Amino acid sequence: MTCERVLITGSAGGVGTLMRPRLRRPGRVLRLLDIGAQRPPAADEDVELVTASITDRAAMERACAGVDALIHLGGHSRETSWEATVEVNINGTHTVLEAARAAGVGRVVLASSNHAVGFRRTDEGGETGLPADSSPRPDTYYGVSKAAIEALGSLYHSRFGMDVIVIRIGSCFPTPEPLGPRGLATWLSPDDCARLLEAGLSAPSPGYRLIWGVSDNTRRTCSLAEAEALGYRSADNAETYADRMAAAPAPAGPAAEFVGGPFCTAPLGVPNPL
Repeated sequence: MTCERVLITGSAGGVGTLMRPRLRRPGRVLRLLDIGAQRPPAADEDVELVTASITDRAAMERACAGVDALIHLGGHSRETSWEATVEVNINGTHTVLEAARAAGVGRVVLASSNHAVGFRRTDEGGETGLPADSSPRPDTYYGVSKAAIEALGSLYHSRFGMDVIVIRIGSCFPTPEPLGPRGLATWLSPDDCARLLEAGLSAPSPGYRLIWGVSDNTRRTCSLAEAEALGYRSADNAETYADRMAAAPAPAGPAAEFVGGPFCTAPLGVPNPL
């Protein structure tokens, strides 16, 4: 698949900001949509800026017009109230998918999260790692919303034939290294994130796929086989930074036992910085 115009929702968020320069390609236009302010285009940057909410159906229909593929990163990226989570993450994703369907967008990449399976044990995948299509065991309202968008992606593939790739992202932040010892297992480097998204955009006729979004970390507990089947090849490993974290306290209790780490004990519906 050759993408000429790619719509990215949540383009001013953490991952979206990281992907803006990394997804530039000759002949590709990035249509960047966010509810917040965005950096004006550089002179050599082929982008179209759209200010809109993913919950606005009319705005999303306009944004999807003429689009070849969609990367949906928009929504709350942390725990928040049930009402806000449902409205933005679940209803917003439904609005995005409906607009994409109406516009004939054939390829969608949805950003899910490890928190959709947060109450799965870190050791239950064995030597090969937790399969990417493990059934949901969410750890928070946020995790529930990610499980819901996974189901929506499956529905829109089965009903309408859209190619939908859902990425259960481990941890991808605008820092040059993992955030703390847990990140030695869950880290997805920004460069690997771009490689993974490119695989999602270019894989021929993938249908519906659930894949893990992590780098090939020595300590990872999830499988990369499903992502690699789409053409993803990780070039980074969090173990490079292990020595710098040797003095930091290792996760213990539920934070160590479960995929969701500290989300598994965080208060439900309370915004948190985790």
